[in-house]
Amino acid sequence: MQLLDGKKVSDEIKNEIAAEVQKMKDNNEKVPHLAAVIVGNDGASLTYVGSKVKACEKVGFESTLVKMPSTTSETELLKKIKELNEDDNIDGFIVQLPLPDQIDTQKVLMAIDPSKDVDGFHPENFGKMALDMTTFIPATPFGILELLERYNVETKGKHTVVIGRSHIVGRPMSILMGRKGFPGNSTVTLTHSHTKNITQITSQADIIITALGVPNYLKAEMVKDDVVIIDVGITRVADERAEKGYVITGDVDFDNVSKKASFITPVPGGVGPMTIAMLMKNTLLAREQKRLKTAL
Repeated sequence: MQLLDGKKVSDEIKNEIAAEVQKMKDNNEKVPHLAAVIVGNDGASLTYVGSKVKACEKVGFESTLVKMPSTTSETELLKKIKELNEDDNIDGFIVQLPLPDQIDTQKVLMAIDPSKDVDGFHPENFGKMALDMTTFIPATPFGILELLERYNVETKGKHTVVIGRSHIVGRPMSILMGRKGFPGNSTVTLTHSHTKNITQITSQADIIITALGVPNYLKAEMVKDDVVIIDVGITRVADERAEKGYVITGDVDFDNVSKKASFITPVPGGVGPMTIAMLMKNTLLAREQKRLKTAL
C-alpha cells in the first residue's frame, strides 16, 4: 500500500509556483493577486481562508482578505463582487462557501467574472471543463488529478466509482475521470444517496473517490483488493481522548481499508492540502491569461 501524500505533493507544487513568481519579480512583472471574500464568522471557513492567505505568502502572491459581517445582504455582496471584477489589480478571487441564508449562492457564483473565477464554479468554466476546453478546474478535483498523475496511478480502462454528486467535487470528478487523456479514460459510475446496492458497485471498483462527508462510511468489505482510494471527506468527530476534543475523520475506515488498497489518501494530509495548492495554480493561470490578453 502506498500513501498518496497530499502534504508532500502540495509543498512541491507551491515550490514550483514560488519559482515562477520569482521569475516574474526578476522580470519586473506583476505578481499574481488573489482575493478571498468571507461573509460571517463560520469557524471552518475562517480556517480555510486563513490557510489560503498563508499559501499566498508562501508562494509570493499578493493577497486581499475581504471580511463582511454575517448580516451582509445579497445586494451588498454583489456590489463587492462587481468591485473585485472591475479591479485590474486582482487576478482571481473566491467567495468562501457556505454563505448565510439570506444570500442566493447561485446568484453570487454567477456574478463572478469567469476570467477571475479561480474556484472554477462559474457555469462558463464548468461547461468548458465538461467540453475538455482549457479552463479553471475546481481546486479539489484539480488536486485529485494532480495526485493521480504525480503518483502515476493508472486510470485508463479502470472502473472509477465516485460517491457523492456535489457540484464542487463529485460531479466534476465524474466528468474528469471519463475524459480523454491522463488521468482519465476510465469508465465512471456516479453514486449518491439514492443509489441502490452501493456495496455491489464499490466492490467492483478499481478506483473509488468518495466525497460524502459521512465519517468511516466506506468499510473494508465494500472494496476489493488493490483498490485506489481517494478520500475527500473531512468531518470533526468528537473524541474525549484527543487533545482538541475531536479528531478529523474521512469517509473511509482508513485502518481497515488501507490493508486492501494499493494507493490511499490519508485524512488529514491527503486531498485537503492539494485543494489549496491548486487554487494557487489557478491564480497563476489567471495572471498568465491576463498577461497574454494584454500583450495582444
